[in-house]
Amino acid sequence: QVQLVESGGGLVQAGGSLRLSCVASGSISSINTMGWYRQAPGKQRELVAAISTGTRTKYADSVKGRFTIARDNAKNTVLLRMNSLKPEDTAVYYCSAARDGSSWFRYDYWGQGTQVTVSS
Repeated sequence: QVQLVESGGGLVQAGGSLRLSCVASGSISSINTMGWYRQAPGKQRELVAAISTGTRTKYADSVKGRFTIARDNAKNTVLLRMNSLKPEDTAVYYCSAARDGSSWFRYDYWGQGTQVTVSS
């Protein structure tokens, strides 16, 4: 089993920045791809960004150029740096981890989520 704990959410004004952090524990060696999803009220959960065990990354079109995902394998941590935040970025953000690295959209483990609220 893998446990994921997110931190770093909060309230920020439009145009501001936040950094989300996710620390993994447990069966770390089984983790391949890691990602960040978000879910806004009344909307489906969507992939925001993902990163392989190497340097391959994937971003949602809506966050390209504003968000950056990074991974520190030594610290079992994945970060999401969010710049130029918009009110539409408001959502609960979830960290995720996959045993299989063949898909950007299939994950086995999930964190509890951290709220990000962007005021206009």
